[in-house]
Amino acid sequence: MKVNILEAHDRLKYLMKSQADAVSQGCDDCLKRNPLSLKLQDKSPYIYIFAHARTADNQSDKRILWQPRLTKPKAQTNSCLFRAKSHTDILEVCWQIPPRELWPQFKAGNVTECEIAVWSINMFIHNREELEKNYPDDLTDEQVKHILTEIMMEMKSQECHANLMKNLYGDLDEGT
Repeated sequence: MKVNILEAHDRLKYLMKSQADAVSQGCDDCLKRNPLSLKLQDKSPYIYIFAHARTADNQSDKRILWQPRLTKPKAQTNSCLFRAKSHTDILEVCWQIPPRELWPQFKAGNVTECEIAVWSINMFIHNREELEKNYPDDLTDEQVKHILTEIMMEMKSQECHANLMKNLYGDLDEGT
């Protein structure tokens, strides 16, 4: 089978753009639509966005989970970590670690080479402690606990208020 180089290049460009668009959309949704993320951003100058693939119940489909966090998680394969300045579009890539079986594809000289993936893989293998190290301006554990406790109390209060209103006035959505 003869491969048309231009067609293969166009497909690669399309694949890379669609993957970049998916990552961009995932980060954007997490920053601007995720209720927990919005609450964390109200109380912290930054948040981490941890993206990691998980297998669905049918064992063949994978989906990417986008989790807002105040602390860095442990580095793991098949994950990305971004650090975002709260209420902005300013993102920093902390790591981008592909699945282990795909690592050779990202090496320099390959069509699919990716500098940040190669750097992340090398750090994961040789210097994981540095990869997982906190930023100098990260919140302390005590500050994180305080923020999470505040958010839990706010959410509980909102839930209690909603239940009270429902008990007093019933379901307002039913047209009553």
